[in-house]
Amino acid sequence: MMIGLGNAFADPVTTEASSEIKTHFVDEQIMIVADISNNQDIQQNFAYITQVSNANNVVISLSWLTGSLSPNQSFSPAQSWIPKESGTYHIQVFVWESIDNPDALSPPLSMTVSVVDMQS
Repeated sequence: MMIGLGNAFADPVTTEASSEIKTHFVDEQIMIVADISNNQDIQQNFAYITQVSNANNVVISLSWLTGSLSPNQSFSPAQSWIPKESGTYHIQVFVWESIDNPDALSPPLSMTVSVVDMQS
């Protein structure tokens, strides 16, 4: 199982925390997307998990979806998050065997975003 480059509002998500912080706005929907591929010859169940933490490393959003990929199938799951206050947030994406089995199918992806109040 491989997880590839994805995006959050078309911004790259990589296995390295990006040095460039992306800016978004309070109450703006942010789509957290990654590309996953099953490069095996067997079907693979998976859980796609997104975790958002604030500057104090407190998890403020945790969501997931589960599914199954056929051999050589790819999928670009997306989870949305709407920040309710300004600040710096760390987004992590995990792909596990299942919610109950946290065996990682790929390295986690991460990025940092800055959320600001929209100017009126």
